[in-house]
Amino acid sequence: MRFVRRALLLTVLLGLAAPAASAAPGRPPKLIVVFVVDQMRGDYIDRYASQWTGGLHRLITEGAWFRRAAYPYLTTVTCVGHATITTGTFPRTHGIVGNGWFDRDLGRSVRCSEDPAATTISYGDPVTGGDSPHRLLVPALSDELRSQLPGPTRVVTFSMKQRTAIMLGGRRADAVTWFSPAARGFATSSAYTNTPVPFVAQVLKDRPVAMDFGTSWTRLLPAERYLFDDNGLGEKSSVGWSTVFPHVIKGSGDQTDPSFYTAWETSPFSDAYLGRLAMASVDALKLGRGRGTDFLGISFTALDSVGHDFGPQSHEVQDVLLRLDQTIGQLLAHLDRTVGAGNYVVALGADHGVSPIPEQVAAQGLDGGRLPIASVVQGAQKALESALGPGTYPIRISNSDLYLDPATVDRLRRDPLALDSVLRALRAIPGVADAYFSEALASHAAAGDRVARAALMSYYPGRSGDLVVVPKPYWTYVGTDGGDPASHGTLYAYDQRVPVILFGQGIKRGEYLRAVTPADIAPTLAFLVGVTLPQPDGDVLVEAIAPASAQAPTRQAPPAAGPVIR
Repeated sequence: MRFVRRALLLTVLLGLAAPAASAAPGRPPKLIVVFVVDQMRGDYIDRYASQWTGGLHRLITEGAWFRRAAYPYLTTVTCVGHATITTGTFPRTHGIVGNGWFDRDLGRSVRCSEDPAATTISYGDPVTGGDSPHRLLVPALSDELRSQLPGPTRVVTFSMKQRTAIMLGGRRADAVTWFSPAARGFATSSAYTNTPVPFVAQVLKDRPVAMDFGTSWTRLLPAERYLFDDNGLGEKSSVGWSTVFPHVIKGSGDQTDPSFYTAWETSPFSDAYLGRLAMASVDALKLGRGRGTDFLGISFTALDSVGHDFGPQSHEVQDVLLRLDQTIGQLLAHLDRTVGAGNYVVALGADHGVSPIPEQVAAQGLDGGRLPIASVVQGAQKALESALGPGTYPIRISNSDLYLDPATVDRLRRDPLALDSVLRALRAIPGVADAYFSEALASHAAAGDRVARAALMSYYPGRSGDLVVVPKPYWTYVGTDGGDPASHGTLYAYDQRVPVILFGQGIKRGEYLRAVTPADIAPTLAFLVGVTLPQPDGDVLVEAIAPASAQAPTRQAPPAAGPVIR
């Protein structure tokens, strides 16, 4: 009887601790919308949200905000983050280990979306090369929607970068569109269509990017409303602007040459244009109004360009977020009018954060600096010569990985003392926190090494490197050009911590403090529409699922109009 009583008590306790029965999904949404804000740190909400009144404000106040969301892996870069969000898996599963990596079979570096079997379909000037999701080893959420749900499913994605539009779109999208300075406009891939998509072509014709030539990017609010200085230490524009407002969008000359298009892409006007394209797709394809569940993905990338140049405390970063707040507000209002406020669900995440500018860190008396890639390669070369004897030891570096030739790896594998001496030499390089032999990551992680565990989650056999070199906090890798003022790609909180926000149909508003990851986004959206992902690393965010009886339209009227955005 004592055993029975204990069993009954355990059953009751488990029932109390389990996620509420309200996690049962109700009516599936007619449209899934995924916003990825490239380089949006999680603490930007805490720091800058008081400036927002539009769409970002609406998402955090009316949605489910997971305040402790972070990536658990090392290689926090753009293509990896988008692949994680769209598949619900980590690099160890989806196989995207960087924006690019060294391909041992080809003997050269490859881009994450590079595909020699694909061709670029340009809406402007001809562009060579091709891209597709063929290197993504796991189906995207949008692929599973089309495979598992009855009724037609429309899939549309937009971005300034081809790799982000492609990772969001998966393999079977209707329209995957990105910006190409080489095309002086937008482009897509033969992986999706052999001809330009009519509604995209019409938007580009009606409102050409060239109309923004000579436009001045000024602050949206009075200068005193912004935090920090407008001319921070170490800021440097990559498109020829000064480090203070205003910034004229014209490039290096008096014509719409490639430098103009690069400057425009860097400005918040590019985010506004993506919003315009998204609204056009909702109208042209009647997204959310068919028999199936449609998918709309947008990767807003201006924050990444501006953040690299001006750093996370800049007025430029704050103004990009302010203008994105308005762009998302306009898009949500359009969805309310066309799809219906109770018929769509939104997920907002980011692919990575960004470090402070190292010079600003050093000025505060902290240890920060720039780690030259050449120093790491030269240090590894000398260490290998010392450990294995004189000879030629080819080394390639990508992200935090060093790629060695197979014979060298085999010799290190058979000579633990030589391997240890090489790792010790790498750790002695100024700015290096630790170094690992990739084949030993699993044993280090099993022993409780947090850094090794993060590196292991970024590791995919055959694609990742042979040695992993981890920078110290506030240190960033730089090339011969000195690198961007601010960067990312590490396991520190400023790179790993990002927003995860759910909003709309089936979502229970609130602030949640459980530690989660962006890999939880796809499983949660899949749960809402009754789709099963094949091998998710993420979990369903059950606490944010509203009871079926409580699912009602979030808002019947559009939000108040904000400032007019170009």
